[in-house]
Amino acid sequence: RFYQNLAFGTAGLRGILGAGTNRMNIYVVRRATQGIADYINEKGDEFAKRGVAIAYDSRHFSKEFALQTALVLCANGIKAYLFDDLRPVPELSFTIRHLKTIAGIVITASHNPAKYNGYKAYWEDGAQIPPAVSDKVLEAINKVGIFDAKIISETEAKNSGLLNIIGEEVDNAYIDTVYKQAIHKDVVERVADEFKVVYTPLHGSGNKLVRAILKTSGFKNVLVVKEQEKPDGSFPT
Repeated sequence: RFYQNLAFGTAGLRGILGAGTNRMNIYVVRRATQGIADYINEKGDEFAKRGVAIAYDSRHFSKEFALQTALVLCANGIKAYLFDDLRPVPELSFTIRHLKTIAGIVITASHNPAKYNGYKAYWEDGAQIPPAVSDKVLEAINKVGIFDAKIISETEAKNSGLLNIIGEEVDNAYIDTVYKQAIHKDVVERVADEFKVVYTPLHGSGNKLVRAILKTSGFKNVLVVKEQEKPDGSFPT
């Protein structure tokens, strides 16, 4: 738990949930965010005003880590755009470009077992931070003590105008953009009545958006695996 700091690489952080500098917890999340905030503020006020988009998935403590991330950014004078509920990772990439933020952070551990969580950092192009940026961010994080991150309360963050909760309006823009990528829409129209799709969210965060996109695209028979439909960070099935 304590023999090293959890490593921050180009993909960000990923580790087992628990206490300690080599685990995923609010202090490690705050420290990483403080480093990112310091790097953004070094670049000037314009970067801070553009802000950072934040998403999270169904894993244990993802919601709490996402809020802590937002509050550290706000404490450093940086706008935070925090989703009102869990969202799939691709929407975070879209949101960065849609809102023209300087960066994005998503709380997820991808394919790792249930005892893990993670913290992925993205840059203004919607991709994970490139090595040139991640190296500088790592330098900034290494200067921060485990308990030294700045943080304010949720009420203070909202009253300051720095904490912005986002939701349906971004979802609708994302669905519309995804639909525009579809090819051969006429084929879907022809087979929509009899064509069946089986979908499972695997206890994750894709359920609402995937079904909305399929519905918008004209698919009428979408069958969801009920046993894996609801978000669950323990991934029981």
